[in-house]
This record gives sequence, structure tokens and C-alpha cells, in this order.
Amino acid sequence: MSKPELLQVQIGYKFRKPELLNLALTHPSMTHEIGTAHPHNQRLEFLGDSVLGLVLTRILYDKFPRVDEGSLTQTRARLINAKTVADRAKRIELGKYIIMSWSEEGSGGRAKMSVLADGFEALVGAMLIDGGLDPVEKFVLACYDDIIPTLSIAPNIENPKGELQEIFQAQSPEPPKYVLLGTTGPDHDRAFESAVTHSGKELGRGSGRSKKEAESAAAAAALVTLRDTLNAQHGYAPAEKKPAA
Repeated sequence: MSKPELLQVQIGYKFRKPELLNLALTHPSMTHEIGTAHPHNQRLEFLGDSVLGLVLTRILYDKFPRVDEGSLTQTRARLINAKTVADRAKRIELGKYIIMSWSEEGSGGRAKMSVLADGFEALVGAMLIDGGLDPVEKFVLACYDDIIPTLSIAPNIENPKGELQEIFQAQSPEPPKYVLLGTTGPDHDRAFESAVTHSGKELGRGSGRSKKEAESAAAAAALVTLRDTLNAQHGYAPAEKKPAA
């Protein structure tokens, strides 16, 4: 079997138009290596980004019928950030199927968060064009089946870093600290990953297209963890599980 055929077995979907799959797997670095305008996956990635957001929005809408729009938006952001999407790509071993230049591969491209996330979104976009929304929904559900069943709703917070700071100001003179864990991708398309810690303990991680966005995502993740811990200590059920009045 060729690599594209193996990937189709891996994801449980056979493309009617194999050229769409090949396009979804082609990294932009191929243009630089060949020296001509070689087709690549960025347009499919643009489409797939929106489609992935749509599918996950519908899942959240159905799963949490009594949760407000702001909280749903915060939760969706956790599901579509670069790190989470790249982790979905790793589950299907997408990195080994990406068609990229020798220089990109030599710099560790097959493991880069931005390459994996973009490739996954391009695959979603290609699948939509090839087979419609139904196979995309099945694929996304399968790829997120380790997250969705136990997913908790993120609080609707406009300033996660400020909220986290206020929580610790009330109990400790030491503020939360943010650590940049790493960056991936070219200068024009950087992906940042940060962690927030307090008293040497990691509270949460997040990623984004800027250092500020990654720190905000890390703070939001920490707030979810803190909220769930407090709820468990006091015997509170999560809001979305309370019976309707």
C-alpha cells in the first residue's frame, strides 16, 4: 500500500478523489524545494479550520444544553487550539504521511505542532469536499473520543490571567508565573506553548499564535482545574449536570 492508502485505512475513510488527500498532505515547503508554484494544503487548512470549529460547536451545543454562549466559546477554544489539534494529528500518526521538503523534514517538521495542526485541518477540509459533512463528523468524534466524554465547561472569563491572579492574591503573596515551553513553525506562523505555575506546581498549559494567547489559554486551563477541584471538595455538581428546574 502507498502512504495515502495506509492513511485512509488509519482514519477509516476512503477518498473518492485521491488527489484531494494528496493535496491535504502537501506542506507549503514543497513550493520552496521545487522552485515553482507547487500546490499545497493551506487553502484546505483554511477550510478545515472552519469546518472543525463548526463540528465541535455542534457537539458542545448538544452536550451542554443549559450552558451560555460565552462558556461554550471558551470551551471550544480549548478544543481547537493548535496543541489540541496537533495531538489529534498524532493519534492518527499524520506526521509520517505529510509530504514536505527535505529541509523541513530535517528541521523536525514531522513533529512540529503547527505542521501537524495545519495538516489535520487540511485533512478535514479535503474530507468535507470529497464526502460531505457526515464523514467529517464521524472522523472528528473518533479523533476527540478521549476528550469529549469527560469534557468540562470552561468558565466564561474575558481575562483568565487577571482572574487567576485575583484568586492567588487572596491567599498567597506569590503570583502565578508563566513559562514559555516552546515555539514551533516559521516566523510568519509561530505557535507558542506556555505553562502557568504557582509555588513550583504546574496549574495548566495552553497554546496559541502568540505568547500572550498561549499564556491566556494556560490560565484558562488552570481556572478549569481549580474550579473542578473546589467543586469536588465541596460536593458541587458541575453546572451542566444539574437537573433542569
